[in-house]
Formats: sequence, structure tokens, C-alpha cells
Amino acid sequence: MAKRPVEKYDFKAFGEAIKEARKGRKESRKKVSDEMYISPRYLANIENNGQHPSLQIFFELMQRYNISVDQFLFDSPAGKDTNRRQLDALLDDMSDTGIRIVSATAEEIAKVEKEGR
Repeated sequence: MAKRPVEKYDFKAFGEAIKEARKGRKESRKKVSDEMYISPRYLANIENNGQHPSLQIFFELMQRYNISVDQFLFDSPAGKDTNRRQLDALLDDMSDTGIRIVSATAEEIAKVEKEGR
């Protein structure tokens, strides 16, 4: 029986998102590698060359950096995109005062955008 031809998924966009999120948190590749028990070279290859990570590492990186898998696997994301997930994570750690400030800011932005339409 012939082997079914399957195009390999390109993980370059995922790697770029991981690298951006890691740098945004000011985490070194060494720190992340040590905490995840992977080699820095493996992480560098995921970030820079689109190397296919193992399913476990893929999952752990998505959780660590609150990255949505939807944006990489689907044409039209079904759930929250990465920006919304990262914002949710920031909000989870925020005080009530911080939440009130962010809410007031969001309301003003929505008002300005609505007026601009």
C-alpha cells in the first residue's frame, strides 16, 4: 500500500510567537529551557527554524505564554486569540483597582472607536 502524501505543517509562525512572548517576558532561552527540561538548542530551533516540537512541549509552550492554538491551526479562529489570552492572564493577576482602571480605559476606547465609525 502506498504511503499517503501529507504536507508537513509549518511551525515557523508558532516559533515566532513563542520567541516574541518569551522576549516580552524578558526570559532567557536558558531559563525557559532549564524550567522545561529541554535543551536551549531545541527551543532555538522551534523559535527560529520552525522545528516541530513534541506534542507535550507544544502544549507547555502554549500554556506558558497564553498562546492560542486556534490562530495556527484554523483559518478563522474559533476561540480567543493570543492577544486576548495574554490580556486575560494579565487581568487575572491584577488588583481590583487595576481592573477598574483597565475597565475605564477600555470603555473610553470603545466610545472613541464607536464615534469614529
